[in-house]
Amino acid sequence: MKAPDFKYECPLTLDDALACLASDELDCQPLAGGQSLMPMMNLRLAGPEVIVDLNKLSELEFIYEEVSRVSIGSMVRYSALLASAIVRKHIPLFAKAVPHIAHEAIRNRGTIGGSVALADPAAEMPALLRALNASIILKSSSGSREIPADEFFIGVYDTALEQGELVHSISIPTADIDQRFGFYELARRHGDYAMAGVAISASSINPYVGLRIVFFSVGDHALRATDAEAVLEGQIYSDAVLDKAKDALASLEFNEDMNASEATKAHLAGVVMQRALAGMNAENT
Repeated sequence: MKAPDFKYECPLTLDDALACLASDELDCQPLAGGQSLMPMMNLRLAGPEVIVDLNKLSELEFIYEEVSRVSIGSMVRYSALLASAIVRKHIPLFAKAVPHIAHEAIRNRGTIGGSVALADPAAEMPALLRALNASIILKSSSGSREIPADEFFIGVYDTALEQGELVHSISIPTADIDQRFGFYELARRHGDYAMAGVAISASSINPYVGLRIVFFSVGDHALRATDAEAVLEGQIYSDAVLDKAKDALASLEFNEDMNASEATKAHLAGVVMQRALAGMNAENT
């Protein structure tokens, strides 16, 4: 199938892009990497009246250090994240997880902002940003606002983005020397969407302090496991402690999909959490 007819705009400045998106009369859709939008349009699952191509906006392609934070422009490609010395130094969880996002050809085109705005429940990036306690900076023709990642992702392809707004950048706290990070996903093949996955950060481990455990591809959005975090807080790694943490996942709402039932998703969530925590413990010894 082919995409329905649409009008194409290719603004050269951010202000021009925001002016295009500000229309109350037309359904305008930003185009970043196009790795999700274009297939959806070809399948007639999406049919915007106007495509606003952001690929000429070099002002959204940046990675720089701020005071205790890293700011990443929305048009930064996954491949650029992997190549960045700033990201490797200050956001080690990205170094663990980004190689698992799709395949190299897609990482060369896909953008961090596109994944954030789409909010696919099976995607890694929303879970990574929640685990890292990141913030999303949104801009429109009328101003800007900053929203914690914990509040940004609402449901299946549903976010706090409002009409006329664009994901401008992502702000992520730099990792402390004692922080530890874990990541694990189960997929049929490397590069496929995961059947279940988890991203974890901790202020320190053995004992666990300040855990943030966030699952992807098991619910309607990136799910933070606060009950499991509470069980693990202050505890030393052991099989008994992990079993209690897995039991605490019962408070989460798991969704079935074409690959697995709700019960299977719940089981896989426990598996990936245990393996991610085991990996963190091994790295710490």
